[in-house]
Amino acid sequence: MPESLNILFTAKEQVTLERSPVAEPGPGEVLVRTTWTLVSTGTECICYGQLYEPGTHWERYARYPMAAGYSHAGVVERVGPGVTELKPGDRVASFASHRQWVCAPADHFLRVPAGVSDEEATFYALATVVQNGVRRAAHEMGDIVAVIGLGILGQLVVQYARVMGAWEVIAVDPSASRLRIAAAHGATHTLCCRADEARDAVSQITGGRMADVVYDVTGFPEAFAPAQRLARRFGCLVLLGDSWAPSEQRLTQDFLWRGLKVIGAFSGDPPATADDHHFWTRPHMCQLFFDYLRRDQMRVRDLITHRFHPEQAPEVYAMLLRDRSSTLGVLFDWRDLA
Repeated sequence: MPESLNILFTAKEQVTLERSPVAEPGPGEVLVRTTWTLVSTGTECICYGQLYEPGTHWERYARYPMAAGYSHAGVVERVGPGVTELKPGDRVASFASHRQWVCAPADHFLRVPAGVSDEEATFYALATVVQNGVRRAAHEMGDIVAVIGLGILGQLVVQYARVMGAWEVIAVDPSASRLRIAAAHGATHTLCCRADEARDAVSQITGGRMADVVYDVTGFPEAFAPAQRLARRFGCLVLLGDSWAPSEQRLTQDFLWRGLKVIGAFSGDPPATADDHHFWTRPHMCQLFFDYLRRDQMRVRDLITHRFHPEQAPEVYAMLLRDRSSTLGVLFDWRDLA
């Protein structure tokens, strides 16, 4: 059996390229050869740089040595006894880390349909995180939506909001290049500013009503308070960016006086299995996302800004920690590894 090249965080700001043996798939398991993985730049930089607040959930999550990443696509190489839902040659997506070979239970993988590339399929994990948050906002047709932070998650929120029938989608970010991408994907208004500078413009756009739903997708704790000022009375604020300093996120007087609803959305929220009351499991959300891509109702290919070989990982993470303002989709290309 071949060895697998794996990307690990082994200490603060230290990336190790580890090689490990690849096991044969056991009963119910499949062996997958990785083609592409996507870097979740916010989460992975927080873990790589130990940027998080002590005593938070980050300490439990970011334990060294840590397998980096959770946005994976590949091709089934072999299947173990009892596996009938997948076969060699099937293209699949998963929450697996940045590694050359993945051996895991078959139900950890979702088949990628024709018409969706492996590069696009790596967005599945982040797209289901965002879709979960959008569902929990309980949108109505004609909602006015404000999206603060136009990284990958924010760009996906813009696209989901348009698909779901938003009247106006107001994109807020200090990066002009990210705003241009958001406008190309359906944002009806773009504000090149921080959240604390956006209230007057949002008021003008909405005729003083403000937004029905506001998404804070920045991960910056200082954005949470001004985000509350952008929602209408009895409006909704969805927190999608996972801040490294949650103790600095403060509820303001707007929360009480204006009757706001604040929703925290997390990747683990969807039910594991469907029933009559809860259809939208992670696999169902993935299937919908892939269908949106195939129908050109959503686009992620033009969110890809950088592609690297896995052996460049130490330089890639150092670059992202210094400045990721010019990046969106950062991918590792595993296809030419022996």
